[in-house]
Formats: sequence, C-alpha cells, structure tokens
Amino acid sequence: MIAPARALWLVLSHCSAQPVEQVALDEALGRVAGRAVRADRDMPPADRSTMDGYAVRANDLRSVPRELKMIGEVAAGSGARPRVGPGECVRILTGANVPPGADAVAMVESTEEVSPKVIRFCAKVAPGENILCRGSVARRGQVVLDKGTRLHPQQIAVCASVGADPVSVFARPRVGVLCTGQELVSGSGRAARPAQRDSNGPALRAALLATGLARCEVLGVVEDDPKALRRVLRAALRDCDALLTVGGVSAGKYDFVPRALTELGCREVFHGVAMKPGKPTLFALGPKGQLVFGLPGNPLSALTAFHEFVAPALRKMSGMTAPPPTRFLVRLCKRAVSDCADRTLFMPAQLLFDPSDGAPTAIPIEMRGSADVVAGGQCDGVVVLPEARTYKAGSVVEFHLWSPMA
Repeated sequence: MIAPARALWLVLSHCSAQPVEQVALDEALGRVAGRAVRADRDMPPADRSTMDGYAVRANDLRSVPRELKMIGEVAAGSGARPRVGPGECVRILTGANVPPGADAVAMVESTEEVSPKVIRFCAKVAPGENILCRGSVARRGQVVLDKGTRLHPQQIAVCASVGADPVSVFARPRVGVLCTGQELVSGSGRAARPAQRDSNGPALRAALLATGLARCEVLGVVEDDPKALRRVLRAALRDCDALLTVGGVSAGKYDFVPRALTELGCREVFHGVAMKPGKPTLFALGPKGQLVFGLPGNPLSALTAFHEFVAPALRKMSGMTAPPPTRFLVRLCKRAVSDCADRTLFMPAQLLFDPSDGAPTAIPIEMRGSADVVAGGQCDGVVVLPEARTYKAGSVVEFHLWSPMA
C-alpha cells in the first residue's frame, strides 16, 4: 500500500490537459478557458458617467449654489455629443458617454430644477468625479481572464463584454463508467433482491456530471467473466480518455479486473492505498496513455476514491489552474474514533458553520462499513483522520468536500 498523498501525486503526474476547442459562449458555462481572454477594445471605450445627473465643468462649481444653463441630454447608448461650455450643463444618465467640454458629473440629488433650462447646483464637484474614464477597467489587448480560468457566470459576463464568442476552452475528457459483478442489475424494477441494485453506476455518473468537467459514458454492468470483461474493457479503452471500473479489484475469487487490464496492455502504477475506505484502489495507464481507475465495489469506497483521485485528475485534464478549495480545516463538533493502525480513515461528515465565529465545523457520521449508503447520503464529504486514536470534540482536522457549496 502507498499513502493517499503519494497516490494522488502519482495520478496527477500522469495527467495532461485536453486539446483546446471553441464553443459558443452560451454553451461555455463551467468550462475552462483554453486561452487567455483579452479585451478587444478599451473598457469602457469612452469616458462614462457612473451616476444620473449633469455633466459640468468642475470649474463652474467652485462656489455654490450656482445656476447653469442646461443645453441638452445624453442617455446611455445615445450618439448625442453636445459640447459643454462655460456656464452650461448637460443632463446625463448612468452609463452615458460624457460629452466634450465636461470634466465631472454632478449627482442629480445635489441639484434643483429652477426651470426646464436652468439647473441650480448645491454641491461642488472635483474634476473626474463620477466619471469612469476610458480604458480604466481594461486596455485593448489586456488579459481579462487567464488561461485555465473556470467560466462561472461572472466570467461569462467578462467574455461577453469583450466579444469572446465563441470562446476557446479545453475539451472535456470522455470518461467511461463500468460496474462489475454478476449480482448487480441496473435500475429498480428488475431487482430480485434489494442487495442486487447497482448504486455505484448512478452515483459515479452523478459525481462526474456534478464536476461539469467530463463527458460521461455509462457502460453498464459486466458479469464476473474474464472474457466478457476483456471485451468491454477493450472497447472502453478505445473510446475513452479515462475509465472508471467499479468492483473486481480486491483479492477475491472473482476479482478479474487487474489481470484483464494487464492483458489489454495497461501498465499498473499502483494497486492498494493506505486508506479506509478505498484500500483496493487501482490506478493504471492504458496503451495510449488513458487513465484507468479501478475503484472498490462498496459504495462509500468508490465515492471516496473518486473524490480523492478521480476528481483532481479531471480538474487537471480540464486545464484548470486554480482548482476550487475542496480541502480545508474544520473543528469537530463531537468526538471521532479511528481504529486504523496503518491507514488513513476518511470518515463521512456533515459540514456546518458556527454562527458564533463563522468557523467551519463538522459532525462525524457513524457508518456501518463502506457499504453503508445511508450514512453516505447524510454527508457533505469526509473528515481525514490520519492516526489511530480518539479525536476529541473541538479537534481541528482536514475536511474534504464532496457536495458543491452552492
């Protein structure tokens, strides 16, 4: 067995970013920028008012109150450009281009309308006040989003502002999910016994979709037959950039996956990680460099291995340079006990925030083995307990997030 940190390092050292492609901006949410996004013009392209009010010459308001003659109006998007001379003003709306001759905008709240053409100003203004100057947000050609940035709604807004449509993004890797075990059936209607229902396939498909970084290919369930397993694995390796197999990687009579992968030309990188659950996890490279993850068959083992190794690999394959903070320190709300003398325990836990100080806290969830899907359904992730001992309430431990924090 190797340590979980070492296993993760080995996985990431064999990952590389996918090719870059172009997609329409309205299809780019959640994708990762494959090239730096640059401003196609100065932002803003002209001096613009940040307030509703009046464009004035600041020098005219050195002493107030002062009445100025209103000579026109400029709205956002208007092409009107009335020149402001001494003793004059122009009504201006938020986002409108500042007319020539004006060097400040007086807020409407500090003015009084004496007549339709005469405005009384009750407050002084400084040159440049309430004006967003041309190019002050970004200059033409300036990088506004770095390569490797995840495109959330706020980044989509940036792309739209600079005309980046279509936008260059890293391609999403195609990931296959193959469950093994002749005792499994997909769905609920065909299950002769509840123990036969496959929960790993739906869970891992959902986990892949939740990342937003992969194209998921559900390969179904293959029986514990070496020939059938090789046939399905061969096709999956041909079509996928990464492959997740579930079950068949331990030391049992029907654990055929490691041998089948070797016979198909895969090179094993590691098999066995000092972690609980997830000890039998396997990682190999396919004949063309495909990533192959052999996940254990118990549901909590499979999900733990997915979040510890597969999800980080997907982030790197997708070109992400600043992964989201999925690992952070928390304080335990109640004690947690690890009896793993030679392994790191990944214990399901709920994430909370202490309203008294805003610090994240976690409630460990008792699980009855790695097949306890009900305990898994109550958790937001896992607390990491590296030593075999009792961790008292108030202990600070590492938390690994599974559920998105939306």
